[in-house]
Amino acid sequence: MVVCIAEKPSVARDIARIIGANSQRDGYMEGNGYQVTWTFGHLCTLKEPHDYTPMWKAWSLSSLPMIPQRFGIKLIEDKGIQKQFATIERLMQSADSIINCGDAGQEGELIQRWVMQKAQARCPVKRLWISSMTDEAIREGFQQLKDQQEYQPLYLAGLSRAIGDWLLGMNATRLYTLKYGQNRQVLSIGRVQTPTLALIVNRQKEIDNFKPEPYWVLSTIYRDTLFTATKGKFTSKEEGERSFETIKGKPFEVKKVEKKNGKEAPKQLYDLTSLQVDCNRKYGMSAEMTLNIIQALYERKLTTYPRVDTQYLSDDIYPKCPQVMNGLFLVKYSGTPAYAELVRPLGGKALPKSKRVFDTSKVTDHHAIIPTGVVPQGMSDMERHVYDLIARRFISVFYPDCKFSTTTVLGEVDKIEFKVTGKEILDPGWRAVYAQPQTASVQPSLSATAETAPDDDEKKEDEEKTLPTFVKGESGEHTPTLTEKQTTPPPYYNEASLLRAMETAGKFVEDEELRAAMKENGIGRPSSRAGIIETLFKRHYIRREKKRLVATPTGIELIDMIKEELLKSCELTGIWEKKLRDIEHKKYDPTQFLAELKEQITDIVNQVLADNSNRRVAVTTDEDVKKKRRTKAAASGSKTKKPTAATQTEDSLVGKPCPVCGKGHIIKGKTAYGCSEWKNGCTFRQPFAQ
Repeated sequence: MVVCIAEKPSVARDIARIIGANSQRDGYMEGNGYQVTWTFGHLCTLKEPHDYTPMWKAWSLSSLPMIPQRFGIKLIEDKGIQKQFATIERLMQSADSIINCGDAGQEGELIQRWVMQKAQARCPVKRLWISSMTDEAIREGFQQLKDQQEYQPLYLAGLSRAIGDWLLGMNATRLYTLKYGQNRQVLSIGRVQTPTLALIVNRQKEIDNFKPEPYWVLSTIYRDTLFTATKGKFTSKEEGERSFETIKGKPFEVKKVEKKNGKEAPKQLYDLTSLQVDCNRKYGMSAEMTLNIIQALYERKLTTYPRVDTQYLSDDIYPKCPQVMNGLFLVKYSGTPAYAELVRPLGGKALPKSKRVFDTSKVTDHHAIIPTGVVPQGMSDMERHVYDLIARRFISVFYPDCKFSTTTVLGEVDKIEFKVTGKEILDPGWRAVYAQPQTASVQPSLSATAETAPDDDEKKEDEEKTLPTFVKGESGEHTPTLTEKQTTPPPYYNEASLLRAMETAGKFVEDEELRAAMKENGIGRPSSRAGIIETLFKRHYIRREKKRLVATPTGIELIDMIKEELLKSCELTGIWEKKLRDIEHKKYDPTQFLAELKEQITDIVNQVLADNSNRRVAVTTDEDVKKKRRTKAAASGSKTKKPTAATQTEDSLVGKPCPVCGKGHIIKGKTAYGCSEWKNGCTFRQPFAQ
């Protein structure tokens, strides 16, 4: 008997249907020589400190650093998990062979390897490696099964990451909690979460310490068009007034009119981070919510594998793209075709093949997120939002470049130069995909697409404007103005800009080699960044103020307290990511990686224990957070907080099918939305917008 093990029940059901295992059993399906079972994500985890020795159960500075001689795994303490594992163990003990059908990535490899180890599986193991859950992809995957040994370096990289995070997290968290936490709050430290918190804290300090400085801008209106002095800002009012008096009452003369034609290529396809950014900017969705929804769309065969960090497709996907287009042509929202008019111009001819889209060298395990061509049915509003972004992005990359004309007009008044620039769309090209009115609840416009819609705290780009026709040498009256302005601080991070900062954190690293390593990885992996942000909320290190992410006193003081720069810098992640990638490519020994890490942890413990300053970190409790909200509500003149757009949108999920498992429905708890099937292993959880 061949035992197939998938990561979720819904995935197992799809695989079982394709391979003919149609008889339902308790915890698995059976038929045609196969038994198909499943996990609920992680069934196993690394052992906790007290599992190694009773001495490590109580938190004590004298027991640090905690470094087990040999790491082990254990079942997560949950009755549902233990029951399912007993079924898996029984099947694997009598199996002739096993097919690992876990998610095709580092975490998916780790989840299933641990389960097989815990079940003491001894038979040969094959690996199913697919990028979408369509019937065709599953059939092709089963025809091209690989020996699991080929993925051993991937597993070792994942294992090294997990053990490294355990060593740093367990030791540093206990260390800082006992040393600085006042015995009232756990001070969680992590390789990814601490540098991420430092990004927010450092930005907030820039804002708090920012001192606005006045400056003056000289401009003038000629033929209802605003021209600005090219000299730039005047740092003193007197200097600006002198220039103002110089041009007052004198004619404005057009000195130069220059037109340049340009092209704008389509936006690249989505990876997970860019999708999360657009969903946050456009719909106020948190990174975690976007991840849950896109995972659900993947499991329903509507989109390809979501946890990716590339925006390219491999060349072998090109022949399948017309089929995807045919599927999009058939999509309807409320009975109205959604994409037919966008797909129609691409029909009847070969789709263009661009290196900006198809480049096998830029694809590792999985390609960019695209639709599968399966026609969606019964999507929730939020699912439709996410699907629509992916569908339009896919269609747009096959459209021609947007062509535009940029006109620059230079004018002069008594040798003081002025300038204005205008932009005219000559041929919208790919922008037409976003200009078309959309149906149902999906309503972006050209001026507010996900690519161009600015956040409240971000600088808004000048709107495109078409200038009147100017002729060199013309002149006439004008109306000069001298406007006083002030320099502004950098904006607060919001979830979209923080995700981008995590993705591009390499720019904060000075070492060129490490910066290059982080160019591909940033802080954390694409699939983990949403969880890291949620952890910062749960620990009360940050809070939301509308879209802004604001550090709490606890978060600020914790970063100030950490003197080991490596713990809170992006450099540590850069070092790790480079070594882990080298492990995955057989260029670095995982044993050496862990030996170096153990030495580093020991040094950190010794440095903190030597601190005799008696410093303490402020404690932020749940009540403190609630009190802050009540104070803000009272200050705004309302007794209750008005729901944000994000909250209202999330409330519309209540009662709808769960985007993760599809079996349960969304219910509202005290602090978060969740799935009614959570006791049966569903992981969907979405905190309230704050």
